[in-house]
Amino acid sequence: MKDPRDIIRRPVVTEKTTDMMEENKYVFEVDLKANKSEIKKAIEKIFDVKVSQVNTMRVKGKPKRFGRYSGYRSDRKKAIVKLTDDSKSIELFEA
Repeated sequence: MKDPRDIIRRPVVTEKTTDMMEENKYVFEVDLKANKSEIKKAIEKIFDVKVSQVNTMRVKGKPKRFGRYSGYRSDRKKAIVKLTDDSKSIELFEA
């Protein structure tokens, strides 16, 4: 099994995701090859919480220009993780 910290890259903190935290949902950027069950196990192991649902989406990289050079940002995968009602919130977002 992979290391859980290789699957979960970083939390996604935006206005929309902070509003989702009231519904006990948290958003993370994850490895492109990770599936829902791997993401669920990694979140449960890292943050010691119970996950009830995982939704994932792939985000295609946008075209960007740097002067006369053009290219694309990297593709990424986001996971929306819903915790069970009896589990505690993730302390990472409470600061």
